[in-house]
Amino acid sequence: MAQLAALIVSSDDEFRRQASTLLRAGGVPVGIIEERAGTTSHPDVAVVDIRYDTSSGMAAIERLRAGTPALAIFAVAAAAEPERILQAMRAGANEFFAWPTDFNTPAARSMQEAFQGAVRRTAARREATVGAGKQACVTHVFLGAKGGCGTTTVAVNTAVELMRLTKRSTIVVDFKQSLGEVALFLGVRPRFTILDAIENLHRLDKDFLKELAARHKSGLDILAGSEQFDRPNAGDAAPIEELLRVLTKVYDYVVIDAGNTINAISIAALYAADTIFLVANPDVPSIRNAQRLVERVRQLGAGSERVRILLNRVTDQHMIAPKQIETALGYSIHHSFASDYRTVATALNSGVPLSMTDNSEIAEQFGAFTRQLVGLEQQQAEPVKKARFLGIL
Repeated sequence: MAQLAALIVSSDDEFRRQASTLLRAGGVPVGIIEERAGTTSHPDVAVVDIRYDTSSGMAAIERLRAGTPALAIFAVAAAAEPERILQAMRAGANEFFAWPTDFNTPAARSMQEAFQGAVRRTAARREATVGAGKQACVTHVFLGAKGGCGTTTVAVNTAVELMRLTKRSTIVVDFKQSLGEVALFLGVRPRFTILDAIENLHRLDKDFLKELAARHKSGLDILAGSEQFDRPNAGDAAPIEELLRVLTKVYDYVVIDAGNTINAISIAALYAADTIFLVANPDVPSIRNAQRLVERVRQLGAGSERVRILLNRVTDQHMIAPKQIETALGYSIHHSFASDYRTVATALNSGVPLSMTDNSEIAEQFGAFTRQLVGLEQQQAEPVKKARFLGIL
C-alpha cells in the first residue's frame, strides 16, 4: 500500500505526538511531514488542532483547502459543539473529532476507532484515484532480533527474488549506521549512500534517486548504507520519512534492512512498512530479544498486526521447540529458513545472491518464501517438479 503523507498543524508538541501515534495505529503506512522541513511534499491528510485557537485553526483549514482541493482535513476540537462542527465544515474540513483528555475511556476508544476509520477511508480513496491502473508500492521491512541472526542475508535475497520473479522495479535500502553490508553482500561498490539522498531532499525525484542507486546485475537497485558511524541518527528522522515517501512513488517494491535496534530511523521504517519481518534464530537470546522488540513495536503503535516472524538457521535439533517460540512471541512462525552455513557463507564471500549461485535447498527456500509474498506459490510449484524429473533422466 502506498504510504500516506500526513501533516499535523498544531503548536502543542504533546498533541502532535498523540495525533502521530493515532494516525499510524490504524494499519495504514503513514509518514509525517514536518511543517518546518521545507520540503515539497504534498500531504494526503492534514490534522488541524482547533482546540484553543479557533480562528487560527479555521484559517489554517481554509488555507489548506484552497491549496489542495483533494486533501483530507481532520479538524480536532476540545468538544463536539454543533456550531464549531458547522464552522469547521464550512472552512473545508472533511472530518471533525472531539479530542479526549483521557484516552482510556470508552468514549475515547470510540473516537480513536472513528479517527482510524477516517484514515483508512482516506487511504482507500487515494488508492482508487492516484493508484488507478498501477500497482501500489509494497514496503517490506526486515528487523533483526539481534546482531548476526541473518537479517541482511534474508533482506538481500528476498529483494533479489522479488526483482527476478516479478520483473517490477525493486530497491533494497540499507538503514544501518556505518556498518551496513547490503551492497557488500551483493558485490557492488556504491558511489553514493543514503546520506546523499537525505542531504539533497530538494533534488530528490525519480531521476536523482536513480542516479544515487547502484544497479545490481539482477536489475535490483541498491541504496547503500551510510559509512559514518553516527549517521543517520535521530536528527535525520524527518528526512528519512521524506525519502521513504519518494521511494514508494518511484518503486513497486521497497525492501529495507532496518538492522537490529529500535531507533528514530528504524521507527520511521516500521511506520512505513506494509509488512514487518522480525528475523530471529531459534535460541534463547534471540527469542528473548524478539519478545522485547514485539512489545516495543506494539507500544509504538507501529502496526503489530503487520509483524511476521521469520525463523532463520533452523536445524533438526531445536534448541527451543517452534511451539514454544510461538507461545513466547504471541505470533505464529510465518516462515523458517534452514541452517546452511557453508552455502550462505560462500554466497556472501563471493558477493553473489543465493538464487544466482546454484540450485541449493536454501536458495529454493528463498524462492518459495518470495513466491508466497507475491502470490505466485501455486503457479511456480509445478515447473519446479518438472525440472527435478528431467534432472533424474
